[in-house]
Amino acid sequence: MSEAVQTSSFSPRVFSGIQPSGGLTLGNYLGAMKRFVDTQNTGVQSIYCMVDQHAITVWQDPENLRRATRELCAGYIASGLDPEKSILFNQSQVPEHAQLGWIFNCVARMGWMQRMTQWKDKAGKNSQNASLGLFAYPALMAADILIYHATHVPVGEDQKQHVELTRDIANKFNHDYKVDFFPVPEPVIEGAATRVMSLRDGSKKMSKSDPSDASRINLTDDADTIAKKIRKAKTDPEALPSEAKGLEDRPEARNLVNIYSALSEVSVDAVLADVGGKQFSEFKPMLAELAVEKLAPISGEMARLMEDTAEIDKILARGAERAREIASPILKETYKIIGMVGA
Repeated sequence: MSEAVQTSSFSPRVFSGIQPSGGLTLGNYLGAMKRFVDTQNTGVQSIYCMVDQHAITVWQDPENLRRATRELCAGYIASGLDPEKSILFNQSQVPEHAQLGWIFNCVARMGWMQRMTQWKDKAGKNSQNASLGLFAYPALMAADILIYHATHVPVGEDQKQHVELTRDIANKFNHDYKVDFFPVPEPVIEGAATRVMSLRDGSKKMSKSDPSDASRINLTDDADTIAKKIRKAKTDPEALPSEAKGLEDRPEARNLVNIYSALSEVSVDAVLADVGGKQFSEFKPMLAELAVEKLAPISGEMARLMEDTAEIDKILARGAERAREIASPILKETYKIIGMVGA
């Protein structure tokens, strides 16, 4: 395979997406949305998508999918994303994603797809009954990114392999057609302080699919619920250490300190310098107060936005128009490169 195309030859552009499968959590906020807002404020063009076509790789109730897509848009905006500064849209309104996705289905190799750990995890022993869309998911994800010539992709650690596949697809396309057309994007991986774990088990990632609602803070939780969940979060009997090394082998303690660090935008070391020696009976009220201060306004704004879904739909439609202004010429040039008549 040819050498990687230098991303620096392309104008910096950020793309990322979240599935609208309902139930936004603190993990979504700290691991994605807050980071998106920080990027938006750097002036780099940022494109953020509700990837509803990825969501239907497993069956979705149509009404729930509509509600979840609007709720995700509301969550983006309530977290601080400005639809004028960033481009916000849902994937299905920009057909160029699926069109480029088909081309990438023909570029990617079966062996590449079979090595995807998420495919193995999600399909499990029942792979013969999994949808073809679930198997081809990473090629569509590559199209999501490359249809905008995105150079940087903020993702969680669990999605890094998919960005690496995107790089392989970009390289293979460029090599096969002897062009330097697609950038080779860089994954921007979340930091430890933004990887939020379950409030009931510090070894597991906070998830909306956990059967226990007490395991997570939902972005729709009100102030009292947020405070109650933090007060009841699992801890250990030891006092908090004065340095990060003291959090080793203490997953619940590390998780709560990481959450405090991320919400306060202060390093873990600085947090521990302040709270080292305190018991959790003292620290939890501090964390609860901070979480309510930061998150209650988001849940309130989400509720307000969800009362006017017509406005949300208008924002998504305008975002799709802006997205297509970028995507359409890139798809047209792709067609021309591969020999499609009429391009």
